Amino acid sequence: MSEPVPSAPATTVPLGAHPRDDGTEFALWAPRAERVELALVDADEHQTNVDLTLNPDEGIWSGFVPGVGAGQRYGYRVHGEWNPEDGRRFNPAKLLLDPYARAITGYVDYRGPISDHTTESNFESDTTDSFGAVPLSVVVADSPPPTPLAKPLPLDEMVIYETHLKGYTQRHPEVPEGLRGTYAGFADDAVIAHLVETGINAVEFLPLQHFVSEPFIVGRGLVNYWGYNTLGFFAPHAPYTSATSGTLGGQVTEFKNMVSKLHEAGIAVILDVVYNHTGEGGHDGPTLSFRGIDHGGYYRLTSDNRNDYDVTGCGNAVDTSNPRVLQLVLDSLRYWATDMGVDGFRFDLCTTLIRDDQHHVRQDHPFKQLIASDELLAGKVMIAEPWDLGPYGYQVGRWGQGWSEWNDHFRGFTRDFWRGATHGVQELATRLSGSSDTFDHAGRPASSSINFVTAHDGFTLRDVVTYDLKHNEANAERNRDGTDDNRSWNHGYEGETEDEQVSAARQRSARNMMAMLLLSAGVPMITAGDEMGRTQQGNNNAYCQDSPVSWVDWHTAEEWSEQTGLTRKLLKLRAEHPVLRNPNFRTHSEIHDSAGVGLGRSEVAWFSEHGTEMTIDNWHEAGRRTLGQYVSDLDEAFLIFVHGGDAPIEFTLPGQPWSVGWTIVAHTGLDSELPHRPLGVGAMITVPAHTVVVLHGQVLNHPQAVAASPVSPEVPHLLAAEDSEAEEGAEPVIGDEPEADPDEAGADKA
Repeated sequence: MSEPVPSAPATTVPLGAHPRDDGTEFALWAPRAERVELALVDADEHQTNVDLTLNPDEGIWSGFVPGVGAGQRYGYRVHGEWNPEDGRRFNPAKLLLDPYARAITGYVDYRGPISDHTTESNFESDTTDSFGAVPLSVVVADSPPPTPLAKPLPLDEMVIYETHLKGYTQRHPEVPEGLRGTYAGFADDAVIAHLVETGINAVEFLPLQHFVSEPFIVGRGLVNYWGYNTLGFFAPHAPYTSATSGTLGGQVTEFKNMVSKLHEAGIAVILDVVYNHTGEGGHDGPTLSFRGIDHGGYYRLTSDNRNDYDVTGCGNAVDTSNPRVLQLVLDSLRYWATDMGVDGFRFDLCTTLIRDDQHHVRQDHPFKQLIASDELLAGKVMIAEPWDLGPYGYQVGRWGQGWSEWNDHFRGFTRDFWRGATHGVQELATRLSGSSDTFDHAGRPASSSINFVTAHDGFTLRDVVTYDLKHNEANAERNRDGTDDNRSWNHGYEGETEDEQVSAARQRSARNMMAMLLLSAGVPMITAGDEMGRTQQGNNNAYCQDSPVSWVDWHTAEEWSEQTGLTRKLLKLRAEHPVLRNPNFRTHSEIHDSAGVGLGRSEVAWFSEHGTEMTIDNWHEAGRRTLGQYVSDLDEAFLIFVHGGDAPIEFTLPGQPWSVGWTIVAHTGLDSELPHRPLGVGAMITVPAHTVVVLHGQVLNHPQAVAASPVSPEVPHLLAAEDSEAEEGAEPVIGDEPEADPDEAGADKA
């Protein structure tokens, strides 16, 4: 049974630093500390320490400091017993960040005394002062939230664009050089224009909460580029701030301005958030904040309390079974949702957040219950990366209502189908239908599935059709990092080539995968640059590449213009025709008119190339590579014909009651390969090998008209749409449920 929904622990003062009229109130949760000093740092790098007072009932140390206001830099020195066997690693020599800091300035000097232990032993205290080698917290004054979206965007209408903030504008020719790679740069009119023209209405940023690099990456002369190594859950990443804004609170203002600009263009903002672990790594890593405040309070520990219980692959795991730690996560979400104007969240390795005090996975965890009952988070998009690396960590399809999930089934199958590594079309129908085998239960909508073919971890779409093998040599790990399960197809030649036939075949495959992504039920997620041929030169784990390897190259747009054009056309159709993005799973139920009279056609049906519905024998043809998906409502219909075969095929267009005429509105072939004229029912078209065709059907919505209508070869050319999201038809469509590859699931923790 589910436990009652817990409430957040009550506090007498808000945690963090909060300016008042004549000073600032500071509060830190450190229940096992014996003394807490607030260290105020002035412009000359001098420290003034102020002792805080403990409220023993709450475990919170607090104090009001007159004369301190916005822009003040500060840290904490936390005193207590050094007893690693009890999860106590108190060391006042280490200057610590405030977990609730709204801005962070400075950097980590990895040569400095940033560890709480000696080089000889992880369990022997090092008393060297870390000041000067660690970043500092900043007091930030309250300010108005960003401009909200004029019209809240339902999840089923969203087209998510996963992007790295810096890498998107670092090489943008129209963004001023001084703004490239910054919040202000992403808010540039040229950037927003591209998003709007493409049809993007939701941007999902890779981590923007302040993060640091891991020592072993820095030791190789590289950095943590992706940002999955959070240190400040309330602070925008300071290095993404333009020079004119500065990092003493300017990052907050600049972030808010960016959100306002995106909202004014009708674009929602989703943050990829990393609450499952922190940038301190394991107990052998640097002590910058949480470990020094209470190692055993913030982190999951093994039974001996000495070592971190790591289910993330990153050295530590945040312990959300502790009510105060869970409060930190919820307070952070509320802050970003209200003060910072964010519209939704994608939770990295989300399973870690629903483990109990025994590290067991619980779908009724207080984390989920508190989110569901929180008025400030109501209506926000919640997306789970539904796995971690621990026992029973793979939780795809189990998150329930109110949650959407990254659908790795869709990614794996789409790549396999277009490289010819699947049998039959049963699973093709299931994936086109929103992966109903995984998500169509307990009243969940089709938008529960976040469909994607590529993401930040792994190949770009161009690289999926260009490389069979990973090429991660630049990561300085002897090409041993990153997954080997790429499910890619280089079309007979490894890497880039000037062979026009190979290049054309690759681009067609990329268009096919983009079409399948945008024509399937669920919410599509496009990786930034996939619409214009971005490449990482075969690197499938570019987490440490803050370089042209990862940055979007805007000069590929001309070479890949057909990919860009197809993406824009499909997204325009999807936006204009709700039948292509039905939020609910479809059935084979008959469409009825306003009087309840059946019209003979159904919400979804499946067709063979003969223009007739699929038979049982058709469904069981192991070599079948062709399937038509018909979707309709009272007013219109679409037929998405997917042909993955190696040779052209004759396709007969269905007649009544499905349609009285057809028009091809998009396809993944060349412009000259398919007719532009309206097509009558029963007409035959030749569909080239490896091609997706989208046809708009003219339907009649009165039974009398259906019965009386002649078959007409002349049909008005209608504006149509494409992007289908159907559900299962009359025939059973059962897809496989492959387990997530552990390398790929944890790829962004390389």
